[in-house]
Amino acid sequence: MNPNHLRRAAESLPLRQLPPSDVERVSTVHEEDEASWKEARPTSVVRRYQVLADVKTEVGRVRADALPESSLVSTRRSAAQRQNETRTAAPVRRRASERQPAANPAVAARERARERRTEEPLRSAPSPQQAGRRYHWLLWLGLFWLAMVVGWVVLTALTGWWQTTLDDWRYGRPRTFQIDAVVGHNDSPTNPSHFIALNLNRHVEIIEFPGGDATKARIYLGPVLVGPGQDLAPVTLSFQDVNGDGKPDMVVTIEGSHFFFINEDGSFRPARPGEPLRFTSS
Repeated sequence: MNPNHLRRAAESLPLRQLPPSDVERVSTVHEEDEASWKEARPTSVVRRYQVLADVKTEVGRVRADALPESSLVSTRRSAAQRQNETRTAAPVRRRASERQPAANPAVAARERARERRTEEPLRSAPSPQQAGRRYHWLLWLGLFWLAMVVGWVVLTALTGWWQTTLDDWRYGRPRTFQIDAVVGHNDSPTNPSHFIALNLNRHVEIIEFPGGDATKARIYLGPVLVGPGQDLAPVTLSFQDVNGDGKPDMVVTIEGSHFFFINEDGSFRPARPGEPLRFTSS
């Protein structure tokens, strides 16, 4: 006897119209059905549905046991299959372009961000342009400083090469400087003395021709230069009174450094340590 059929019969007809035996059977079956449903509900995966023929008679509906067994079995199987297909079918994920736009822009932005996070692992390798956008700003700063250092080194080398080229044109090799001056050594404004300054293998040498007379030439030894590239350092001469005795003294200039030779007794001598001197650079 189908309990659902009995329950519907009990609800549709007054209890006084049913025999007492049927009333007890209805209540007993109803209780047993509830107990079995509570026990089977946690572990139940597929619900079984029984489709009964809705045929009206003079006293009520046709009993479920009056239907053929084959129709009940086929009905249960089809209902179970539909239930399984409904439960196992995975929901189809729609793309952002197929979805309807959300009314709230913030909600739409969150949905687009969620779509990007979901689809990001499935994307292919980024293009070089996309990979370039991910570089950290410190990388660009480091490249900038590296370019600055390389540019400074190249500029320094280029400046040194240009200065050496100018010195080659002006002083030659070895570096040679010549000047005429009246210093009171048998000379005059019309016949001045001639001076030659040489940087010969880092040794500074000054040659004086008093009054232009090579037979009375004098040689003065200057400092010895130490350091890289000092063999190409130019040596220049100038004359001014640095000790205040009224005679022009000789000043030897080498890359900004000054060495003094005092005019005394018709020749020049190196200045003594601690000797008071007053020099004015021109």
